[in-house]
Parts: sequence; structure tokens; C-alpha cells
Amino acid sequence: MTDPSARGIAGRPRLWAVVGATGTGKSDLALDLAEGLRSRGNPAEIVNADAMQLYRGMDIGTAKLAPAERRGVPHHLLDVLEVEEEAAVAWYQPLAREAIVGVQSRGGDAILVGGSGLYISSVLFDFNFPPRDPVIRDRLERELETVGVESMLERLRTLDAVTAERVDPHNGRRVIRALEVLEQGSATHGAALPAQPTLWQPDARVIGLHVDRGELVQRLDARVDRMWENGLVDEVRGLRDQGLERGVTASRAIGYAQALGQLDGRLTQSEAIAQTQALTRRYARRQVSWFKRYPRLTWHEPPVDATALLAR
Repeated sequence: MTDPSARGIAGRPRLWAVVGATGTGKSDLALDLAEGLRSRGNPAEIVNADAMQLYRGMDIGTAKLAPAERRGVPHHLLDVLEVEEEAAVAWYQPLAREAIVGVQSRGGDAILVGGSGLYISSVLFDFNFPPRDPVIRDRLERELETVGVESMLERLRTLDAVTAERVDPHNGRRVIRALEVLEQGSATHGAALPAQPTLWQPDARVIGLHVDRGELVQRLDARVDRMWENGLVDEVRGLRDQGLERGVTASRAIGYAQALGQLDGRLTQSEAIAQTQALTRRYARRQVSWFKRYPRLTWHEPPVDATALLAR
């Protein structure tokens, strides 16, 4: 029998979200929640919100759970792109919402899990995307190759200081996307968490995982070491044959870009590992800053008792 205490408004299937920095144990908690919900008669399924886990074959560097590790819980939006294809949040949002509605239409609770802030936000909150212009985009990409990301970022600072402060200064794609939108006449980039975000599903439960900074750094550094020990370079070697270097998103993923550098001789293994660790730590800081702005988010330090969460 279904336990109404864990359900949403009027006993309807609910949307859950598990968010937080990389390395905090989101996948394990999502599985614990799914099992807890199922034990209460609420069939639950998981929807991926990690941008890099969308890619087929990108497993070691993304800490993607193997099918045998998913405890029989259905997962959606894993392995749906080839590495040469571009991932975009405007493409992802309707697919994720469709998957969630599909789970709920079958009487199940949907658990959205991942650390890609923009992807999570696009699903959880009312979120509109500015239009694209391939002609402007192509010109800006050529300019980026010529002058570099810092020059493009400085232009963005002049035109839209708020967006420039928010965008990852090392992500050339994000910088030129903001410039592309501005050139089309928008006053600001727009594709960001609104100042007063409104939940897409009002009864959604948003759970954040927080690990002390010092402990998280140790976890992340050890995780990167394990990636190399577990064969990341061999994984990247195989993906390169599948077009990894043609993929503007996948080829720049943290760890994958460094493994490519090692294979090409531009980085030693020690340099590739150290660079990946530094970038992972920086990414985790940005994730924490992003999720801190979420309304109605409750923070928890792992290990988290999923049963206690469901009882609230």
C-alpha cells in the first residue's frame, strides 16, 4: 500500500531532487531514497542531471554507476548522446521534464540527481532560454580561437557585468553564448537562476548534500587518482576513436581534456592528474555557490538516513 506521508500534494507522485558538489554521495542517496520509496509502495525512478553522464562511454571520469550498481532502479537520460554531439541545457530541459512526467504518470516518484547546476535548475524552476543564432555563434567561436577567452570575457564584462561575474571564466562556450544572446538584443543573458525562482512542481523536495571543505578536497583528490588507476586514459583513447575530439562539450570535460593532453604528449600523467584535481576542486566550489541560492533546499551531511528523510 502506498504511504501518503511521502507523497506530494493530494497524494500525487512527487519530484525529489538530490543536489550538491561532486563527490558528496548524491548517487548513493538517490538510490537509498528510491529503495525507501519503493518499500512504502511508491515506485521510484531516477532522472540524471549530470551533463557529462549524458554521454555514452564516458563512465570512469564521470563516476557513472554501472547497470549492476543501480539496484534495479530505472535510470533515465544516461548514455543518450555520442561524444561528438553537443549537450545543451535548452535541449536537456524538455527531455528531463518529459521523463519526470512519464515516471509520475506511471504512479512513481521521480528523483532528479546530479551536480550540473544549470541543468538541475532548468528542470526544477521556471526557466526560459534565449534564442540561438548560428551565424553569430560561428563568428564568435572563430573570434574565441583567435583572441582567447579572457578577451571575450572582458567584452562581456563591459556589456553585462552581472552575467560576466556569474559565468565560468574558463568556459569559452559559456562566455560566447552570453555574447551571442546580447548581440540579439537581449538586455542580459537570461539563462540563469532567477532572483526569485519558482518551483516547476510546487511540492518538489530539494535535498542538498554538504561535506566539509577539507574533507571534500581529500575526497576529490583521491577520486581523481582512482580515475587514472581505473583506466581513464584507456577510456579516453577509445572515445577518441569515436570522435571525442570533435565534441565541443565532451572533449572539454574535466579529466577527459587532461587525459587527451596526456595521450597527445602535452601533459605528463602527473601533470594531467594535478590539473584535473585543481579543476575539480574549483568546480566543486562553484557548485556549492550555485546550490546555496536554491529556495526550500535542506542541507544534510552524509551519510544520510533516507528513511528519516522520507518520514519528514
